[in-house]
Amino acid sequence: MASSCYCLQWLLFVQALLVVAASSDSCHFPAIFNFGDSNSDTGGLSAAFGAAPPPHGESFFGKPASRYCDGRLLIDFIASSLGLPFLSAYLNSIGTNFSHGANFATAGSTIRQPYATLTESGFSPISMDVQTWEFSQFKSRSQALIQQGLFKDQLPKEEYFSQALYTIDIGQNDLTEGYFRNWTTDEVKSAIPDILDKFVLAIQSIYWEGGRYFWIHNTGPFGCLPYVLDRLTLKAPEVDRFGCGTPFNHVAQLFNRKLNQTLSQLRKDLPLGVFTYVDIYSVKRELLSHAHQHGFELPLVACCGHGGKYNYNINIGCGSTVTKNGKEVMVGKACQNPSKRIIWDGVHYTDTANKWIFQQIMDGKFSDPPIPLRLACKVKA
Repeated sequence: MASSCYCLQWLLFVQALLVVAASSDSCHFPAIFNFGDSNSDTGGLSAAFGAAPPPHGESFFGKPASRYCDGRLLIDFIASSLGLPFLSAYLNSIGTNFSHGANFATAGSTIRQPYATLTESGFSPISMDVQTWEFSQFKSRSQALIQQGLFKDQLPKEEYFSQALYTIDIGQNDLTEGYFRNWTTDEVKSAIPDILDKFVLAIQSIYWEGGRYFWIHNTGPFGCLPYVLDRLTLKAPEVDRFGCGTPFNHVAQLFNRKLNQTLSQLRKDLPLGVFTYVDIYSVKRELLSHAHQHGFELPLVACCGHGGKYNYNINIGCGSTVTKNGKEVMVGKACQNPSKRIIWDGVHYTDTANKWIFQQIMDGKFSDPPIPLRLACKVKA
């Protein structure tokens, strides 16, 4: 089935190349504005609620870099491929440069407002609507400062807001939140229309602020992630031949189908917008299902964690320490070779896995319409 999927994706890709052959010049995106959760958070949660500790960041940055990863996230690879620096988190108030855009994503964020506080639920209060409010404030205040002759080198020019790429990766936490509230799979499914209604409102808000070019990731196969397998398989024990939770991945696929349909409607309702739907699910599923073929090992086991079948413990996360004989000792340690692993801490992907995933999506093979990232301003449906 995976091979058939890949063949279909390649056929679509070839068709896309024919479509854009007459217009092969790359788009010039002077900035990126990103919205999402921990899959693309470059410092929001760390700035607001405490920094990600070591060994996060060790593989690429050599130290914690406010990311829940041993290195770079997909948004980092996206920025680099477009010739832009890594995005600064909007909430990071010290030493930031927003001339090339800003990142409003925050780990634990949902599309809908969370049902409880961060300490009660683990989900961030900075939901997608809050992120779009922050964006609106950022736009108006940054331009007001520039008009006063202040911080011109640290803030984006006015025209950048209509020329920028708007990247979005959010939705997984809305689905897992339902399960963590002891909802049934049918109850989680029934929430999807409302989740996507809130998503539409957020996109409309960005659009009316001038956003035109949208690169939108669907949600990944969260039924293959250790934090779901460890915490929820007693609730829904069905697993496939790769060891992934079947009902959870079915919910993710349903959400993704509805998301793609939602974007089709947005193309009609917001005709100046260019919307690219990126099938992250299929790429991640391929990697997790055929890890060894792609140079990885132990696909369902966290590299950084402590104990259990999946090296994941909700109470002893990556970087956790305990006090022994008056000294702090790290118990949430990283594996010896993160470059061979897919899952970093039970929730997020490793630097190497993110790089592999980006290499699959950058040329448009998994996009609808099948357009490369560098041409994401050119297709209008």
